[in-house]
Amino acid sequence: MTITLRQALATDLDALVRLEQLAFEGDRFSRRQLWHLLNRANALTLLAEDEVGRVLGYGVLLFRRSSRRVRLYSFCVHPEARGLGLGRELLLALEARARQRGGERLGLEVRADNRIALKLYRRMGFRLVRWLADYYADGCAGWEMEKPLEPACGEGG
Repeated sequence: MTITLRQALATDLDALVRLEQLAFEGDRFSRRQLWHLLNRANALTLLAEDEVGRVLGYGVLLFRRSSRRVRLYSFCVHPEARGLGLGRELLLALEARARQRGGERLGLEVRADNRIALKLYRRMGFRLVRWLADYYADGCAGWEMEKPLEPACGEGG
């Protein structure tokens, strides 16, 4: 399977809504929220698509003008594409984009019961920062995680 990573466009909204509904049981973004992330927020959305243009994953980075901490706001891989290394590839691309925009740390929140995501994030160098009791709408706790973003070769001192 050939995967292409690219910045999401406003025209990708329908595909992102479908993926969101397919991948998450609760705490989904609404169409309106996804539209805002694509069109108005100080954000970057990368998506992964296969050779026929089917969206298999996406990740959203949020940037704050006065901060070097970038937030991985949403991260989603199509259930049929899980276990193929797509999550790792997409996460590496998001980290590179965060670095390019001056990010020094990448933070995220993850459900405490999402063992697969926790394993991926830990393998990718994220560390547990803080327990978030009753964080999600269904009462599930979460973890705040963070990773330092090392400068890429040729960057910085």
